[in-house]
Amino acid sequence: MKYFDELKRTMEWLAEQEDAIFVGQTVAGPGTFMYQTLRDVKPEKTLEMPINESFQMQFTLGMALDGRIPISVYPRQNFLLLATADMVNMVDKVPAISGGTWTPKMIIRVASGPFKPVHPGHQHIGNYADGFRQMFDWIEVVELEEPEDIFPAYKHAYEREDGKTTLIIEHGNYYNDK
Repeated sequence: MKYFDELKRTMEWLAEQEDAIFVGQTVAGPGTFMYQTLRDVKPEKTLEMPINESFQMQFTLGMALDGRIPISVYPRQNFLLLATADMVNMVDKVPAISGGTWTPKMIIRVASGPFKPVHPGHQHIGNYADGFRQMFDWIEVVELEEPEDIFPAYKHAYEREDGKTTLIIEHGNYYNDK
């Protein structure tokens, strides 16, 4: 199995789940390498967002509090940094603030951008997995290193019963390399 093929298969499986919806940049149309994994997902399972990372995270949290399971897509970790305050101060803290009453389950899908065959610039290739792990108490951070890790990670994130949010980090260079 190939990394890209496994991502595409997994996104199509998620799209079949009644309460799941993809939210983010280039989820409904081309623009980044991640869109190719969603190109066969039905349009009603995608919600294209403007380039406003903080708003997207807050909107995603609202959807989760309403009982949906949003898959919030950020094509680059560098740009997810713009939503990190919302993740640290809201998403990660809602269970503690609410005394466990609210446990909004979300899947945050992000990638470290590919730097081959053309280097896109340093603002597109960062990997902040270790930093994210240090900032979160409740959000679980998962890195997808091998194709066989992909489906189980997303399936667990979707089916988990503890209500936790999962930040899943893909590696753009692996789309073609593995």
